[in-house]
Amino acid sequence: MSNFGNLLLNENMKIFRRPRTWIMLSFLALISLLFPVLLREGMAAGDVYFWEAAITTVQIVFFLNTIFCVVIAAEAVAGEFTWGTIKLLLIRPWSRSKILASKYVTVIAFSLLSTILILLLATGMSYLLFSHDGSVSGSGSSASYAFELWAYLYVDLFITLAIAFMVSSVFRSGALAIGLSLFIMFTQSIFALIFNPDRYEWAKFVLFNNMDLSRYMSSGMDFGLLGGGNAGMTLGFSVAVLAVYYVIFMVISWVVFNKRDVAG
Repeated sequence: MSNFGNLLLNENMKIFRRPRTWIMLSFLALISLLFPVLLREGMAAGDVYFWEAAITTVQIVFFLNTIFCVVIAAEAVAGEFTWGTIKLLLIRPWSRSKILASKYVTVIAFSLLSTILILLLATGMSYLLFSHDGSVSGSGSSASYAFELWAYLYVDLFITLAIAFMVSSVFRSGALAIGLSLFIMFTQSIFALIFNPDRYEWAKFVLFNNMDLSRYMSSGMDFGLLGGGNAGMTLGFSVAVLAVYYVIFMVISWVVFNKRDVAG
C-alpha cells in the first residue's frame, strides 16, 4: 500500500507541478465566480432564486471542466511515452497494473477536485447575489434537484474520462485522446437523434443514448429521444449500459498497457 501511495504522490506531483494545471483551475474558479455576477447584471436579483443561478453557472462551466479533465486524462499515459519517461517507471519495482491504476486514480481525483471547486464557488457566489426565496420550477427541493443534476453531469464526465484514458493507453497519443473525447462531447446529442431507440431497438444499447442521465429527471420514466416515445429505457437501464461500457474501456486499457512492448 505504501508503494501505491508513493505512486499516487508521484502522479499528483506531475500534474500539479505544471503551470498549465493551475491556469486551468484558476480559469474554472474565475468563471464560476464571474458568471453569477454577469447573470446578476442582466436580470433583477430578486426574480432569480440562487439555486437557479448556481445550476445555470455549473452547467456552463462544466463544459470547460470536462475539456480540462480530458486533457489531464489524455496525457496521463500518452505523455509518458511522448517524453520517454515510461521506461523510468517500468524499471522501478512496481507492477504495470499499479502504475496504470495510480494514473487513473489521480485523473479521477483531479476531476473530483475541479468539480467540487466549481460547485462550491458557483453556489457560494449565487447565494450572495441572488434571492433566497423561491424554488427551481418543477424540481421539488431545489437543493436535491441541483445535486442530482450535477451528479448526472459528473457521470457524463466520468465516462468521457474513461474513453480518453483508454485511447491514451492504447494509442499512446494525447492528441487523439483529446480529439476523440471532444468529438464525443460535441456530437453525442446528434448521434442520439440519428440512432433513435424509437426507430431502432438496438440503438438503446448505443453509448451516446445513455450518457445524458439528466433526461430522466423530469419523470423518471421511459423516454424517447425525440420526445414522447417509449424506448424501453429507464435510469437503471442506462446506468447498467454505462457500467458495461466502462468495464470494457478499463479492461482494454489494462490489457494493452500490460502487454505492450515499450522498448522502442
